[in-house]
Amino acid sequence: MNPSSITIISFGHFGKNFPDKLADAVGSAFHCSVHLKEAHLDLSEFYDAGRRQYNGDKLLREVDSMKPEGSGKIIGLFNVDLFIPILTFIYGQAQLGGRSAIASFYRLSNERYGMAADDQKLRERLIKEIIHELGHTFGLIHCTISTCVMRSSTYVEDIDQKEARFCNDCRALLGMK
Repeated sequence: MNPSSITIISFGHFGKNFPDKLADAVGSAFHCSVHLKEAHLDLSEFYDAGRRQYNGDKLLREVDSMKPEGSGKIIGLFNVDLFIPILTFIYGQAQLGGRSAIASFYRLSNERYGMAADDQKLRERLIKEIIHELGHTFGLIHCTISTCVMRSSTYVEDIDQKEARFCNDCRALLGMK
């Protein structure tokens, strides 16, 4: 694995310096350059009124169609409640072995669960989710090692328990030392 670059496309405002910190963490995890872009998208066509959520499958296809110049992998960042038909909600989604992924911080904030805001925890969770979804684009499946970033996460507490890095087995599968 040696991506030429990764492009993070933000759909919405993510705060001052927030995208830069995400890019630094992702670049460190994958040992490549990370480019930041902003884009605008009319999300109404992705909204499912019956579920009051946004269709992750459709958003992933839309992000994949953008094909930023010179980008090896791309991930779209959103702040909406995502779903796929077989799950109640998702934090993100990726094309296994493909080039595109999406992630949303909608369900990653403490406020969603009645706790005090914690920007640091939100950033850590989003970084883990981005690395996790991009790991899928490199062909990684869910890992059984509890601290590996590729461990499946059903709850935010699951995200908190893992680290923002790959375990030795996943690193080996990626061809990293």
